[in-house]
Amino acid sequence: MATAEKPVLSKYKDRMDKAVAALKEEFGSLRTGRASSSLLDQVTVEAYGSTVPLNQVAAVSVPEPRMLVVNVWDKGLAVSVEKAIRNSGLGFNPVVDGQNLRIPIPPLTEERRKEMVKLAGKYAEQQRIAVRNVRRDANDDLKKAEKDGVVSQDEQKRMEGEVQKLTDEAIKRVDEALKVKEQEIMQV
Repeated sequence: MATAEKPVLSKYKDRMDKAVAALKEEFGSLRTGRASSSLLDQVTVEAYGSTVPLNQVAAVSVPEPRMLVVNVWDKGLAVSVEKAIRNSGLGFNPVVDGQNLRIPIPPLTEERRKEMVKLAGKYAEQQRIAVRNVRRDANDDLKKAEKDGVVSQDEQKRMEGEVQKLTDEAIKRVDEALKVKEQEIMQV
């Protein structure tokens, strides 16, 4: 039988930090009206009998502020890459030019900006839920440690308070990131 050990709060803080980092990565794929190679990070392509991320079959570059160029390494995959970009829900209309795809970035309409803000809010809520799940795991571990006699009841309550502080900080960072992204999206 495994011996019970005292829960370490830094483990839970790391998991919460990863949730915030994941949110920032997801925000990188949201359009803000200017071209960025990270816009296509979420796109997956049917290639060689499986689904792979776009960056494993092509290179994405930004030659000008409103244009992306995707250089497909295998000419036979150009059509698959084009289809994946069209079906990604990003609203892009790539132009195939041999092994390259030129993707003009249309200016965002007010309606599209509002949709992007809603999507950013959805991403933020997913990460808030992830942070709260980490808090739940931490509290469960603390209760188990107290029950097993590894920590005293007073120490358990103190540590639960610290976990709540970590949770509040992580959710605050998620909210701040969302606010910044919303301003970035709504900026004309």
